[in-house]
Amino acid sequence: MKIKEVIGALERFAPLPLQDGFDNAGLQIGLTEAEATGALLCLDVTEAVVDEAVTLGYNLIVSHHPLIFKGYKSITGRDYVERCILKAIRNDIAIYSAHTNLDNAPGGVNFKIAEKIGLENIRILEPKQECLLKLVTFVPRAQADEVRNVLAEAGCGCIGNYDSCSYNVEGEGMFRALKGASPFCGEVGELHKESEIRIETILPDFKKATVVKALLGAHPYEEPAFDFYPLKNDWAQVGAGVIGELKKPETELEFLKNIKKTFEVGCVKHTRLSGRLIQTVALCGGAGAFLLPRAVGKADVFITGEVKYHDYFNYENDILIAEIGHYESEQYTKEIFYSIIREMFPALEVQMTRVNTNPIKYL
Repeated sequence: MKIKEVIGALERFAPLPLQDGFDNAGLQIGLTEAEATGALLCLDVTEAVVDEAVTLGYNLIVSHHPLIFKGYKSITGRDYVERCILKAIRNDIAIYSAHTNLDNAPGGVNFKIAEKIGLENIRILEPKQECLLKLVTFVPRAQADEVRNVLAEAGCGCIGNYDSCSYNVEGEGMFRALKGASPFCGEVGELHKESEIRIETILPDFKKATVVKALLGAHPYEEPAFDFYPLKNDWAQVGAGVIGELKKPETELEFLKNIKKTFEVGCVKHTRLSGRLIQTVALCGGAGAFLLPRAVGKADVFITGEVKYHDYFNYENDILIAEIGHYESEQYTKEIFYSIIREMFPALEVQMTRVNTNPIKYL
């Protein structure tokens, strides 16, 4: 298979439009028409990781953190990013990154963290807002099923654990075909009434162009009528952080020790212990302290990779904070990449890097 096919599978799981505005997820380096010789999976791209790919004979590196964040006016090898760029190009290695799009995706980074902790009833802590559209179109009754199916295949009608969702109302459409028209029903120059179904369905806004193309291809009318309405609804399946429950409550100390062991943390930073039992857990991999206000009042503990000093003061009476390190919190992201690629391309060689790219060391 080609590199672009592997990237396509990753983007179906975590579409690039789900990334936050500051991010630079996606293809970082390389050409995607080449046949994939193997995929090396990592959290960060470093020179040692590129060297590992060269040694393995792999021409694709998939990382969580983008190698390239800022713009470059020259590539001279003055820092590790530029040296990685040069080395990857010299060895015909493509580098692809899935960052906040994978953080925000259902089943993404934070769901993997929750899985490692053993949480149940997992849901998004801060759902994406104003990212959904309602599509309304009008179809002759006999063709309504076909159009609905095409819209569903294009990505409409997905709500939680349901797909093919739509609302349908019978009505009567009326039109007059003018000279030059080729009407599907009715005659040119005559006022025509047609029994129609009003179809209403929902879609992510980034799929609008795909859906319009599918609708126009399937609709029998020469000039289909359709409308898009922006929705204020939260997109409950997509967003930052997650929250869930442990199977049974644990003391604060038990919980922190379990976290330390599970994520192989050199040092767990936390607020003072207050004697509360821990059952509801909110979390966000990486630099997730921005979600602390969301977690307060909903969870007993908030876990993330990085917390600012003064946040420990601001929230110590409200919630147990556990800071476990950026790398440690997101290290299992490689397992998500592995599952996606292995399931879709079982013949492709795939390995997780053996390089520990954590720049922070503990004494």
